[in-house]
Formats: sequence, structure tokens, C-alpha cells
Amino acid sequence: MQEQERWLSVEEIAAHLGVNRDTIYKWIERKHMPAHKLGKLWKFKATEIDEWIRQGKAGEDSQSE
Repeated sequence: MQEQERWLSVEEIAAHLGVNRDTIYKWIERKHMPAHKLGKLWKFKATEIDEWIRQGKAGEDSQSE
């Protein structure tokens, strides 16, 4: 039986990536970081974020800045 990946908070994903939580909010808005809104909270799967990073999405220039 495969263990299900747990959802991470903004604080946890910021720590995972070694960035400030404000950076996470900017990436959600400007760089389409994979995030799921549950009520007022943003939640993340580390595997989705890691793949997004590997694809170079965090480093892409944003047109909305």
C-alpha cells in the first residue's frame, strides 16, 4: 500500500524551497506555481512543486510584472 503524500502549507513549502513565504505568494500569482486553495489557505504537494522547479518555471520571466 502506497503512502499518500501529505499537503504542505505556505510555510512548509517555503522552508522546503529555502525561500520567503512572500516569494511563494508572488510565484502563485505571477509564475503559476502549482497550488490548491482550500478555503483561505493555500496547500501544496512537494512532488508537484519539485517538478515545477525542475521544469524551470520559477525562473521564467513573467509578463505581468
